[in-house]
This record gives sequence, structure tokens and C-alpha cells, in this order.
Amino acid sequence: MNIDRKIKTIKARQILDCKARPMLEVDVFTEGGYMGRGSAPTGTSVGMYESYIIRDGVPGEYGGMGVHKAARIVEEEIAPKLAGMDVCDQKAIDETMLALDGTPNKSKLGGNSIYSVSIACLRAAAAANHMPVYRYLAGEPIKSIPLPTFNVVNGGRYRHLTQAFNEFIIAPYLAETVEEAVLIAVSVYQRLESVITRYLKGESPTLGGSYGWAAPSDDPAEGYAKAHEVLKLIREAVDECGYSDKVAYCLDCASSEMYDKETGTYELRGKRVKADDIIEEVRKLSEEFNLIFVEDILDENDWDGFAKAHKILKRTNIIGDDFIVTNVERLKKAYESNSIDGFILKPNQVGTITEALCTHKFAVDHGMLSIPSGRSGGTVGDIVADLSIGLSSKISKNGAPKSGERLDKINSLLRASSENPGCGICSFDGIIRF
Repeated sequence: MNIDRKIKTIKARQILDCKARPMLEVDVFTEGGYMGRGSAPTGTSVGMYESYIIRDGVPGEYGGMGVHKAARIVEEEIAPKLAGMDVCDQKAIDETMLALDGTPNKSKLGGNSIYSVSIACLRAAAAANHMPVYRYLAGEPIKSIPLPTFNVVNGGRYRHLTQAFNEFIIAPYLAETVEEAVLIAVSVYQRLESVITRYLKGESPTLGGSYGWAAPSDDPAEGYAKAHEVLKLIREAVDECGYSDKVAYCLDCASSEMYDKETGTYELRGKRVKADDIIEEVRKLSEEFNLIFVEDILDENDWDGFAKAHKILKRTNIIGDDFIVTNVERLKKAYESNSIDGFILKPNQVGTITEALCTHKFAVDHGMLSIPSGRSGGTVGDIVADLSIGLSSKISKNGAPKSGERLDKINSLLRASSENPGCGICSFDGIIRF
């Protein structure tokens, strides 16, 4: 082993994510002076099967969300075990941490502790090989850039209304370059503000929790918003910008957020409905709007419902996020039951880069989509952009073109395009169902 690649020290600290919530950050240093940094963002829609996040629980400090305890675990328990290991041996590093933890959900050391170290080691390894992280992951020259998609309208629960579906996404899938895709997204996102203002008869829209525009209600007195109306407004903005022939749409229903286990029903337009009603709602939407994918259409435990939705919805791809949580065993089960067409790749859900890459490989080997995505509580420097490029993903989820940490991911795609002349957006042969 090259002595310069030996892990020398590991430091951890508490920082803040884009929502000013505490987040763990880890630095890994090698004997040769190479350094990698990793952090553990969290989401708004969090699957019940995600790796466990260790927090301090001190009420007077960030509402108990501090991560000083996790930082101590990194420095006092994980660092001594990894000292002297080859930073380029990612599998051995991750397996060492998993053995040290020894729990099914990483509750001893914390998924945030293990994940941050795992990502920091990956970045230190790339630095030791004098490569960008995406190039180190790819192992070969980059041939294409994933299609960036943009969450331009945020649903969920608001003070004055509820929109049952969580994300309304535009996908400039017929853009010829990443530069054009970004131009389309920014133009549509900015035009959407005036479209919604006109719809609300002069009232400006507010920002949602993920920095897209908050879903406007078609009838504020009733306190709900129709997904159909939201998609119509987005399409109106697309048309006004002159991009009707280049843009399709995607939905993240995040239906676990609207599910009631006791009654087995979902909230939709102010009523409690069954899974069949959600499927029918999405079927109608897919007939009118070109949807590339629909994410988490039902609750994360509704295996039969996902299989039924996959059978019925022929004009779109069914994707699992909370349903899969980047776990290869759940993805295998979904594949065997013919429940989905792919999954959302969020490595912090499962806890190590090795486990995330294993899930990604299973998807690719079985003709399924693997779609890297950031979390709503992200930060500048998220590993997701490198993953989407280095793994030759077809699609990446990049959020609204608004806040710094989301623009950072978009800029990473633009840099990679510039650094690899001739790279266009990947081919969508075999993916489009409409």
C-alpha cells in the first residue's frame, strides 16, 4: 500500500444545512496530505427504513437536533479503527464501520456518522489519485451528462392549504446540452412566478420548503390544491417561454406523508381516499401530461399497491424513494414483484457509499433507472452531483434553480460538461413511455 494513502487523522464537527439545521461534517486526512470532506444532509420526506440519525436531544440547542454526539463518535470510536487503512479501499473502510456498528439500521454509531466518513474517504481517495470525484468513480472518460430535473413547485402541507403531492418537476429532456437544459429550467422557473401571480389575481407566490414555488390553491376557501391545476400552470410557463417541444414533467407524490396507517387511506383534495384513487388520479394526469417518472406513488409499505400501479400506469416510469431507501434488498424485492422501474439514489439513506453503489449496480444490471438526488436539507458540496456524472446516470434530481446549495449541484454539471468536451445529455432511448 502506498503510505501516502494511509488514513492519518479524522476530524468531525457540527455545521448547518441549508435550513439552518445541525449537520455532521467530517474531514479525512492521509499521511500524504490528501484530504476529503463529507457531510450528512437530511430530507423532508424521510423513509422509515433509512439509516438512523444520531442527534444530541438537548432541547435548548436547535430543538434537540445537534450532532455533537455524532462528531464524538467519529473521532473517538470510528477514527481509531480506520487509522492506517488505505483510503482507496472503500469497501474495506465501509465494512469496518458496519462491523463496528453491528446494528441493522446503524443505530449504534449513527448513519450520519458512518455516511459522512464514507463520503470523506471517497473524496480523499479521489484527491490521492489526482482526479475529480466523478472521474474517479467512473474509472473511464465521461461520455455523457445526466439530464438535470428541477423541482419548480413544492406541494405538502402549508398554513393555508395542502397539496397532497410533494414535488412538481420539469425535465428538459430534449435539450441538446446541459447548458440548454439549465437555461430552460431557469427561464421556466422565473416565468412561473408571473404565471402564478396572474393565477392568484395579483398575489405573488411564496417559496416552498424546497425553494420551488409553493403550490397555489385553485380554491383557497377549500384549503387544497389540485395537482392538475399545478401542472397546467407549469405547462403554461413552459409554453410562454417557447419550450413546449423540449420539456416533460415528473412527480414526487411522497405519499407516505399523506398516509394514515389506522384507516389505510391517503389525504387527497381534502378527503381520505384509498390507494386505487391515488393510482387513478395519477393515471389521469399521465394521460394529459408527459410524465417521465412518478416517484413514491403510494406508502412505503404498500408492496401490493406499487405492483398494481406499475401494471396500470403505462405512460410513465414508477420510481421508489422512501419505498426503496437505496437498500439493495428492498430493490431486489421490488424487482421480483415487478413493482417499479427504478429508484432514487440517496446514499445517506443506506449509510455508506459501498452499499449505495451495490444498489445502483443491481438497478443497472436489471434494466432499472438509478436517479441520484440531493436532500431538501442539503449543503454546498453534496456528493450527489459527482455520483450522477460518475455513474453515467440517465437522470439527476437537482431541485429548484434558486438557493446556493441547489445551484452548486447544477454548476457541477456545467463544469463537468466544460471539462469533457463533446459530452451531451444522455440518450433517453427505452426510457420515455409517453
